[in-house]
Amino acid sequence: MEDPWAWLADRDDPDTVTYLEAENAHTLQWFDAHEGLVEDLYGEIRSRVREDDLSAPVRKGPWWYVTRTLQDAAYPVHCRGASAEAATQYVLLDQNREAQGHDHFDVGAFDISPDHRLLAWSCDLDGSERYALRVRDLQPHDGGPPRDLDDLIEGTSWGGTAWSSDNTHLFYVMPDEAMRPFQVWRHRLGTPSGDDVMVWEEPDERFFVHIERTRSDAWIVITSASHTSSEVWLTPADDPSGPLRLVRPRTEDVEYSVDDAGDRFVIVTNDEAVDFRIMTAPHDAPGVWSELVAHVPGRRITAAEPFAGHLVVHWWRNAQTEVLVRFPDGTERVVPGLGEPHDIELDANPEWNTTVLRLRVESFVTPPTVIDEDVATGVRTVVKEQPTPNVDRTRYVARRVWATAPDGVQVPVDLLHTVDHAPDGTAPCLVYGYGSYEASMAPWFSVARLSLVDRGWVWAVAHPRGGGELGRQWYLDGKLLAKRTTFTDVLAVADHLANQGEAAGDRLAVRGGSAGGLLVGACLTMRPDRWRAAVAEVPFVDVVNTMSDPTLPLTVTEWEEWGDPRTEPFASYIAGYSPYDTTTAEMAPHCPALFVTAGLNDPRVSYHEPAKWVARLRALGAGVASDRPLLLRTEMGAGHGGPTGRYDRWRDEARLLAFLLITTGP
Repeated sequence: MEDPWAWLADRDDPDTVTYLEAENAHTLQWFDAHEGLVEDLYGEIRSRVREDDLSAPVRKGPWWYVTRTLQDAAYPVHCRGASAEAATQYVLLDQNREAQGHDHFDVGAFDISPDHRLLAWSCDLDGSERYALRVRDLQPHDGGPPRDLDDLIEGTSWGGTAWSSDNTHLFYVMPDEAMRPFQVWRHRLGTPSGDDVMVWEEPDERFFVHIERTRSDAWIVITSASHTSSEVWLTPADDPSGPLRLVRPRTEDVEYSVDDAGDRFVIVTNDEAVDFRIMTAPHDAPGVWSELVAHVPGRRITAAEPFAGHLVVHWWRNAQTEVLVRFPDGTERVVPGLGEPHDIELDANPEWNTTVLRLRVESFVTPPTVIDEDVATGVRTVVKEQPTPNVDRTRYVARRVWATAPDGVQVPVDLLHTVDHAPDGTAPCLVYGYGSYEASMAPWFSVARLSLVDRGWVWAVAHPRGGGELGRQWYLDGKLLAKRTTFTDVLAVADHLANQGEAAGDRLAVRGGSAGGLLVGACLTMRPDRWRAAVAEVPFVDVVNTMSDPTLPLTVTEWEEWGDPRTEPFASYIAGYSPYDTTTAEMAPHCPALFVTAGLNDPRVSYHEPAKWVARLRALGAGVASDRPLLLRTEMGAGHGGPTGRYDRWRDEARLLAFLLITTGP
């Protein structure tokens, strides 16, 4: 297929920059015309946030750690103290200070050494996800403030760090040219980075490497994983130069992860268990597994977290997260959650020998709430609830409905609306979705979305196949040659909401980012008449071209998710849903109002994908009608996640909400 916009992939071409800047100017002009509404929405968002706030203090060893936000400061400040009440006593890392002079600032590693004297931390200054790794002395001998040592390692990955027990060595991960984390290196403090030793390399381009230290502090774990299989290597944390020990050789379609329970290893695996089970193995024979928690179909175990006296298990069942505590004598109990659809997760739990489990719960109407629970008695203490000034939470209702897909399968949908919402078919509605990589979208709280709901909108999160909310099979039924199911599930959700009167059929909008942006693009090209407006954030829309070029970042690793379009049957199948390829002269003039974002330094979804898609849409007649604008905004100094400062993020969200309100109606 001829690609007249292929030249946009050359970011060094002056014409590319000129094109992107022209699109940015066009978008800015459109928003300037609605500046009053944007400012109102920005003010609403900011008014619902306590800007000067503290996180729940977390104990690790002799110290209590806390993150602080300050009025008018864009980034958090990391502190610690000798007690929970004095946790702000010492500033460890002020991100505002480190971010000065940079438009983009993202912290990657933040890893305290075992003796609590050192901090390994890293930052990315342009969104490229290449991090500069530093070591900070938190207690300088001269009694001054913390300061960085001479140790500096440029270009590290987000694949984790791990300290040796004696605080002399730091392990880290490096990316290859395709930005795949593929090597583990060992750095000895006080020596040049050029003397660092590579301890592990993954040659298979399908696999990503990650490193971490177990909560027990006894082991360093290296995991190499593709989308369908994995392999784990171990080394004792007190023997940083020792040989690595393989747990089990990789096997196609078998995944496993390993943690330490003190007297044995704990393994989570899908070996003979589609939705995973939990095994144990002796320290001296990590490949000899015995079953601890059996496989239950539809109960997708996602994590097993060992502590000195208990095991915590996290799973998805019936599109709902659950947490279970299991004791050495085999007794167990499920930790209670909330009444409405919600998320319950482990929060920060760095201590190994503890009887207190820290949890975080939230929903569409309950802000993030940190809870300490005594694992033996079940007694709970609310440690921190996110403040929500100017929000009356009794005005909102969160609930679940089910939509019927074309093949009869029931698709869960979580809704948020005001208590006076009536299913009379008049409410505008935003449908949010992702539906890829087995990623599950648990309900999350947002003060920003209240600006829509307060104006009579319904907020809907669809859980289509391709995600993991209903078990591994839910994921398998929405990937590779079943990928179109993800999009038809979301279209079925939209139809259901309209048919049941939950939303006005002519006032539906759809939103998604990255692979969720692909969902948006596919839903538009398949049913442009279904939507009044759409927001596609850093969307993966040029699927055929990207997946056909193994030299591009991450392409080879993605074939297990999407297929390789260089061969049939994937070539025809992917071309049948890829938004860039299915945008036609017949479809484009019917395109709804569309707001697309991109990041020039994005290593995950290259900026040229959304740019080419918008160019094709515009050339074929989209964006002509005044009530259906076509807008592209490219962050020229950021990557996949967009702006990093909270005020910039709030303003971006205010623009997005204004776009929806103007194009779909208040």
